[in-house]
Amino acid sequence: MSNSVVESEEHQVLRAAVAALGQRYGREYLARTAREGRHPEELWADAAKLGYLGVNLPEEYGGGGGGITELSIVLEELGAAGCPLLMMVVSPAICGTVISRFGTEAQKRAWLPGLADGSRTMAFGITEPDAGSNSHRITTTARRDGDSWVLSGRKVFISGVDIADATLIVGRTEDAASGRLKPCLFIVPRDAPGFSRSVIDMELQAAEKQFELVLDEVRLPADALVGEEDAGLLQLFAGLNPERIMTAAFALGMGRYALAKAVDYAKTRQVWKEPVGAHQAIAHPLAQSHIELELARLMMRKAALLYDAGDDMGAGEAANMAKYAAAEACVRAVDQSVHTLGGNGLTREYGLASLITASRVARIAPVSREMILNFVSHQTLGLPKSY
Repeated sequence: MSNSVVESEEHQVLRAAVAALGQRYGREYLARTAREGRHPEELWADAAKLGYLGVNLPEEYGGGGGGITELSIVLEELGAAGCPLLMMVVSPAICGTVISRFGTEAQKRAWLPGLADGSRTMAFGITEPDAGSNSHRITTTARRDGDSWVLSGRKVFISGVDIADATLIVGRTEDAASGRLKPCLFIVPRDAPGFSRSVIDMELQAAEKQFELVLDEVRLPADALVGEEDAGLLQLFAGLNPERIMTAAFALGMGRYALAKAVDYAKTRQVWKEPVGAHQAIAHPLAQSHIELELARLMMRKAALLYDAGDDMGAGEAANMAKYAAAEACVRAVDQSVHTLGGNGLTREYGLASLITASRVARIAPVSREMILNFVSHQTLGLPKSY
């Protein structure tokens, strides 16, 4: 069967082009930027120049007119080359998508061209210290004060705030009729009075730092609200479904990178008469990892296609499954790859040991695998909730 049955020729060309860009940079480049405490500006600029960062954004605002399908291909292939750009998950995928779907014309013109050409970056703030994976427990509140909004609350594990021009903050407003809190999205400029950040000290070495944010009576103009005040979860999941799909792409790229390293080593490493890859104890686990990565990629593709077709409900289920499958496949691929290299798998020369920690990120963020299993249990299988 031709590969074009599964993926169009246009998408195959995109894969090859992004892979070529990734090979020019590679794992050592990304590791070096992390060690130096800086961001991968050169790769970000080149990806932007080639139109990859904004491939999912509307053409009338400088984007490529594609969707999450194309953007996930870009991130996966950069990851497979060893140099994924985490801020792609946040800036064009989450924030760009939400603004393009629900923003005002003024918001679109202010933000989308810059997100598309890489000259502007946005972070996304949803996670809170006491809410964890339960978005219904978000306590960051927004109240009206004349023509302004006033936000108060805290966020944790927010990526790339130091380089972001603004952060798309998930807050909650009170419904005057019911008194219940409902989610809303606000664009908070990095220099807004009362908006502060502090770095979270992470064991994970990455170019993108994690931050705790404090919003202390941050006053915003009325037009900081993205979308309708009453849209609630619809607008929120317009960003969360692409986030899950792109996390799957991130994990798939990492898993493919690790597996390729292990396969190359198994073909050439010779201890006895034949290379170690000739032994089934080495070959079979690597083959299994390849199968698991390919299966996860198919689910990711399904999720992206559903999302781009406007099927938010179907995309929600598939995006959660894709994120789960890709994370599990990635962790196992990295573990087996390191094990294949033995002691060499723990050396900096081969660049795999650091992936042991990095691969677990996809299991934990942006939503834990246990919460995905809850989602599938309740929404797909119709089982009763345990909470």
